[in-house]
Amino acid sequence: MTQITSGFRAIFSHPAIYNMAQRMVGAERARRMLVRDYFPPMQGKSMLDIGCGTAEILRHLPEQMEYSGFDASESYIAEARRAFGNRGSFRAELVSAATLGSMQQFDVVLAFGLLHHLDDSDAASLFRLAAQALKPDGMLITMDPVFAPGQHPLARWMISRDRGRCVRSPDGYQALARASFPLVNHHLRHDMLNIPYSHTIMQCTLV
Repeated sequence: MTQITSGFRAIFSHPAIYNMAQRMVGAERARRMLVRDYFPPMQGKSMLDIGCGTAEILRHLPEQMEYSGFDASESYIAEARRAFGNRGSFRAELVSAATLGSMQQFDVVLAFGLLHHLDDSDAASLFRLAAQALKPDGMLITMDPVFAPGQHPLARWMISRDRGRCVRSPDGYQALARASFPLVNHHLRHDMLNIPYSHTIMQCTLV
């Protein structure tokens, strides 16, 4: 994983501070919009959340669904269990092919704010794992900061200072996705936070 975790950015490794910072910039609004605009109906469905963080996405999903969240941070997973322990399973580990071999296939795989922390090799592995994890008619949904023409200068400046060091252009994200998914719908948004910011959202399917 390619990210900066030293200096002032180290404070975001603490789940309470991370969640507070997310709320301040409007991340709850972004999650709500993501589910509303890009998720299929989730009632009774199953979802694998890769890099789930503190699993705040669950605030915007129905209780009648199966949720499995994975994150490398033990402190983030501990907070997810504290807040949503009865809503799914939470594992402090990386997703691997061996892990998926013991699990059901999923209707949705989510990678929220993850790809810009991964170099091209690790990102390609993520897409392959997501394709393995999905049911034939399932969908991978990703959302990440993006460098895009015409974006607000403040958005570009803030994104350039993100902990993740692999922020890409829209074409860069899509090229990685298309190596594993024949169908990729891409969306560029500049309105999902309370501050100037740009996101790329991809809906990736196998059929």
